[in-house]
Amino acid sequence: MTTSKRRQGLIAASALLGGVLVLSACSGGSAAAGGGGGDSQAKVDEAAAQKTSDAQIKITPADGSDNASINNAAKVTVAKGTLTDVTMTTGSGTRVDGQISADKKSWAPSGQLERATTYKVAVTAEDSAGRAAHENASFTTVAPAHSFIGNFTPDNGSTVGVGMPVSINFDKAITNKAAVQKGITVTSSSGQEVVGHWFGANRLDFRPEQYWTEGSTVTLKLNLDGVEGASGVYGVQQKTVTFTIGRNQVSYVDAKTKQMKVTQDGKVIKTIPISAGSPQNKTYEGQMVISEKFKETRMNGATVGFTDDDGKGEYDIKDVPHAMRLTRSGTFVHGNYWGAKSVFGNVNTSHGCVGLSDTKGAGDPNTAGAWFFTHSIVGDVVVVRNTGDRTVSPDNGLNGWNMDWAQWKAGSAI
Repeated sequence: MTTSKRRQGLIAASALLGGVLVLSACSGGSAAAGGGGGDSQAKVDEAAAQKTSDAQIKITPADGSDNASINNAAKVTVAKGTLTDVTMTTGSGTRVDGQISADKKSWAPSGQLERATTYKVAVTAEDSAGRAAHENASFTTVAPAHSFIGNFTPDNGSTVGVGMPVSINFDKAITNKAAVQKGITVTSSSGQEVVGHWFGANRLDFRPEQYWTEGSTVTLKLNLDGVEGASGVYGVQQKTVTFTIGRNQVSYVDAKTKQMKVTQDGKVIKTIPISAGSPQNKTYEGQMVISEKFKETRMNGATVGFTDDDGKGEYDIKDVPHAMRLTRSGTFVHGNYWGAKSVFGNVNTSHGCVGLSDTKGAGDPNTAGAWFFTHSIVGDVVVVRNTGDRTVSPDNGLNGWNMDWAQWKAGSAI
């Protein structure tokens, strides 16, 4: 073997041995396995540390979380650095809009997330030396089966009558009523005290002791995100709703005189002849709130228990004009075109509603039914007297005014 070939062989052997030594060190071998190997690895670790970014990224919710809030849970922050890119996508790849803050220290989605959805988050940040750091996480938002929402009335921005309560119907039965009620506030610009009252496990209404003050503004705040309403069932809503109280209109129906006196601010502005429930089908007594208005609607007796022997409704009128709902069970103030004009003001003939003279098609503005419909808004109060029937149940419609203040406050959970 020549000197040159021998030298090449030694170099190859040395390289091979070096490879074995490196492989052994990466596999967890001790420093004694190769002279100086531990010192070499320490130097490698030190060099790697010097190249690592100082930026510290935090993604919330934590990777693998479930039952996350759809409102405030998702957030990205960074310490010792600034965010350069944040990408959030659904499991199907749809990108979620979001915004990095002006100081590039945080990021949040622009809107509410969807329930029962898995989201993936990928983040890049840089430290002051421009070294990049990366972080990834995925989480799943709370599912409908593990969350509840409250459907509320009246609508945001609406103008309603002085009798309109705030009524919230929850889509799940609430067992932790105090926690849920504490997450809801209702205030009035009038300064009136407002108290909540539970009707069963799914409905919570709010009202003051007396009717709302005319012209006041009422604010409903739902701060239910993360509130446990029942075992393993959490709220997801964060919302502020405001509505305005209109003029003070209360109408008084007297089934004995068969007249309705419409008042505003306590003064009678119109007297309208009516026909209330017949002696066989008396109209409920009490304070009732108009909850819906329909220019025309269908009324079928079968839906409220008035049926003939064949099971069909005793009546089925498909174009009842100027109908305004007073109870959930089917009591309305409405126009009546099928009855003789002589009935109104003289005879009680209805199945329990309060009828006003009207015309077919709801097109004549000069009828009593049209006038009352035009001059009424949702939330106006209709007080019915002298029918001989019982007082309407407070939860049959929006009719909690039929409880005195002590009874109402006794239904509060806080």
